[in-house]
Amino acid sequence: MSGTGAPKITGTVDGSGLDVVVIAGTWHDVITDGLIAGAQRALDAYGASWRLVRVPGSFELPVAAKAALEAGADAVVALGVIIRGGTPHFEFVSSAATDGLTRVALDTGKPVGFGVLTLDDEDQGIARAGLPGSIEDKGFEAADAAVRTALVVRELRAGR
Repeated sequence: MSGTGAPKITGTVDGSGLDVVVIAGTWHDVITDGLIAGAQRALDAYGASWRLVRVPGSFELPVAAKAALEAGADAVVALGVIIRGGTPHFEFVSSAATDGLTRVALDTGKPVGFGVLTLDDEDQGIARAGLPGSIEDKGFEAADAAVRTALVVRELRAGR
């Protein structure tokens, strides 16, 4: 976990008029709450309209994301925490969440900001959650990506 090569978030973003749904799992609440707070910071700073929806875990993110986008949301920010354990469960849930969210974005033609952390341990999540002392803010980054991509999609569809 280095963040090496991460893009610098620059420039002003006007997300006014965008309807964004933040969908977050309920596992590992300290980390998840940090991710939600980071997404909120980005969306509020960009002037996007947004609401929070909670689902049981990361496995449920794709179906909720699809429902939100089909109901008219311009973008989704998917937030979840999956920590490796002693069984293959980690691989199954990580793959299902990643593949499912990718499919939702492609099927709907709308962006899904990917803020699902796949971790070896809780400390890695704390470091990425945008909490005091964290070295990364993955909730902010996922919301930033969703808004910026929604704006690009809007421009492309308008023929610009």
